[in-house]
Amino acid sequence: MKDKIRVVYAEPETQRLDKYLVALKIQELYSRTFIEHLIEEDCILVNLTPVKKSYLLREGDEILIHLPEPEPIDMQPQDIPLDVIYEDEHLAIINKEAGMIVHPGFGNPQGTLVNAILHHFKGNLSSGRECNRPGIVHRLDRGTSGLIIIAKNDPTQSYLADMFAKHKIKKTYLAITSGVPDPLNGDIETYLARSNKNPRMICVANQGRYSFTHYETLKTWHYFALVKVIPTTGRMHQIRVHFAHIHYPLLGDLLYNSRRYVHSLVPQNMKRKVTELLVNHLHHQALHSWKLEFEHPITNCPISVTAPIPEDIKYTLNWLDAYFCVDTDTNNLNLLLEEETKIG
Repeated sequence: MKDKIRVVYAEPETQRLDKYLVALKIQELYSRTFIEHLIEEDCILVNLTPVKKSYLLREGDEILIHLPEPEPIDMQPQDIPLDVIYEDEHLAIINKEAGMIVHPGFGNPQGTLVNAILHHFKGNLSSGRECNRPGIVHRLDRGTSGLIIIAKNDPTQSYLADMFAKHKIKKTYLAITSGVPDPLNGDIETYLARSNKNPRMICVANQGRYSFTHYETLKTWHYFALVKVIPTTGRMHQIRVHFAHIHYPLLGDLLYNSRRYVHSLVPQNMKRKVTELLVNHLHHQALHSWKLEFEHPITNCPISVTAPIPEDIKYTLNWLDAYFCVDTDTNNLNLLLEEETKIG
């Protein structure tokens, strides 16, 4: 067995086990058929006891899901367009578009960044930190756009992994928050752990993996803000969870925010405008991996790389200016966002 997922059923009404697990939309449980197979093989237990798929869950029931060791994924190179910001013989830096998954997994065997780089770099990649993830040093969430580093050989992979572990690679993100952070600049320091109620989510906990995020507010509107975010640690969903924790969740985040919450912030006559934005233009969290700064692990050359703001986030910034503007002086902000890539 590769892994386990633990879920505590917290609903007051009873519900069939199989229907509940399907509704959770856990990535590893990629289909109803696969869920039923796991139940039949006694890989899904309720209160440590094998049950049928029709078992009616009651409040407080503990579901333990044993995930079988996955079979090797046949990774195929795919001719998928890539925005390569920087490349040399040792590494490359890609501007990933929102919606692209970094590596293949259950339910997503194709169309990933790994499929694309296998084609683009013709197999000239490191073996990766984990199986079936050649070239991958770190990750970005599916809905997060921006910069991600690709290693072309194993020594570079090892050096970069060590640099990330020792916080020698400075990552700067841009995010749009629901609500204006108070204070405007600050630090968020917590422990993070996987949620017991929803295994897809990460939550702040009394113990878990230490996480630290620094942020600075670049521009404010009525009810919204653009923030520069510098995470010292790189935990799963860290920025999204941290801003939700301090009650300023990221705009467009379907997991840690909701349209209802954003509606609660704005006047009645603007609720329809918010819905139109989120339905037709911004389909993911407004989070962009904007800048990377580090010393090249082989050449020791200083690298400062920025990724252009994607069109949907640009649209959202213009939308905020049109409907919630506080200050029309954006010259300094525009200069900041137009910083160029610098090598050496």
